[in-house]
Amino acid sequence: MKCRCRSKRSGRLSSVISLILVAMAVSLIVNFSHLLLLAVDEFGSWRSENQEDAARMVEAKGRLAINPDGYAYLLCEPTEAIDSVYMSYWSLRSINVKSGDTLRLKAKPATREGGHYRMAEILEINGKEFDFTTEFTRPNKILDSAVQIVYYFMMSLMILLLLTYKLDRRNVSFTQILHRSLWCVLLLVGFYFLAPVSNRFTGEISTIFATQERGRIDYMVVLKCSFTFAVSVLYAYIYTLIYQRQSILLENEQLKSENLTTRYDTLVSQINPHFFFNSLNSLSTLVRENDTKKALTYIDQLSYTFRYVLQNSQSMVASLKEELAFVEAYGYQFKIRYADKLFFDIEIKDEYLEHTLPSLSLQPLIDNAVKHNSITSKRPLHVVIRTEGEELVVSNLKSPLVEPAQGTGIGLKNLNSRWELITGKSIEIIDTEESFMVRLPLQKPSN
Repeated sequence: MKCRCRSKRSGRLSSVISLILVAMAVSLIVNFSHLLLLAVDEFGSWRSENQEDAARMVEAKGRLAINPDGYAYLLCEPTEAIDSVYMSYWSLRSINVKSGDTLRLKAKPATREGGHYRMAEILEINGKEFDFTTEFTRPNKILDSAVQIVYYFMMSLMILLLLTYKLDRRNVSFTQILHRSLWCVLLLVGFYFLAPVSNRFTGEISTIFATQERGRIDYMVVLKCSFTFAVSVLYAYIYTLIYQRQSILLENEQLKSENLTTRYDTLVSQINPHFFFNSLNSLSTLVRENDTKKALTYIDQLSYTFRYVLQNSQSMVASLKEELAFVEAYGYQFKIRYADKLFFDIEIKDEYLEHTLPSLSLQPLIDNAVKHNSITSKRPLHVVIRTEGEELVVSNLKSPLVEPAQGTGIGLKNLNSRWELITGKSIEIIDTEESFMVRLPLQKPSN
């Protein structure tokens, strides 16, 4: 339970961090122009001063006519050399003027043939000398940029949280996203009126609600808000798709793991009954012979064998050292049944004792050797267990029975299936007229 809580907290924390990073990225993109102006302000000022051909400028005086769209023309007096001068909306925002005011200014020639002269510098307004620095205080660009970045960061973060908070991402529908997007639009309206703008005369930073003229919309702020909204919705949608894909992959891995475990348990359950009935038969033989000492020793070895089976049926893998200890206990039961007729020749290098293999791998091989060979005093059976490189080899010379035992092949099939499930490798079976051999690839011990 604690692990699940920690994983949930970790997942929530990573989600919040990702939302914060995305919100910051969106804010930096939206305010790229502010950051760019900070970098090129000095360069732009030098360029404008040095590239302008002062000799081509002319002075003009006239009456100002402002168009409803925001731009204006200075209608020059008949005595002037030119008839009109174009003034852009942005140049008008820098000065406090209205239609009908008299201006004297310097004008630059048109950039194309037939075009109007353009305002370069204002000299007088209504007969009074115009000083640009006294008309308004330019806002601190660093402060203005910082305020803009923080503001749009908060806007983007609020939209992302509204789109993703407690959203059922596994069963998300278009209706859910649309419903939350509508709430985000209402949130954007509020953010628009709270957007920070700099007063061109005082340099103070205030909200659009406090400074905007009635009926006029700041299209630059609208563009920034729209871009922030579009990117945030797009990221929330992509984030939802990624989460769904990760959930599907996780569920597939869990199903795959459960399937492997179920298959392994099924294979182990097929081994245990065969082993159980053989053990009972051996024990019943000792009881009928009234050999109490051997019976007690046999019970001890049998109990160890069953304990090993119970302990390792769920662990799937065991070390070679543990399997050899099991072979010793399990083989003792056969030695009692075939006194001085069955031998286990074990030749294992110490360096491979900690290598691993699927648990209970040697038991079906011993069963097969006993089941399919004639074991007599004249022809005893030797089961050889040795290592060759990183392979465990189990072999025996054949001594066919008069009436061959009918085998189903389940033992070897189960062994090979378990080996493929656990190690991803197959065992090698070499069956000739003289001998029977199984080569089992060992796995290096994990750290």
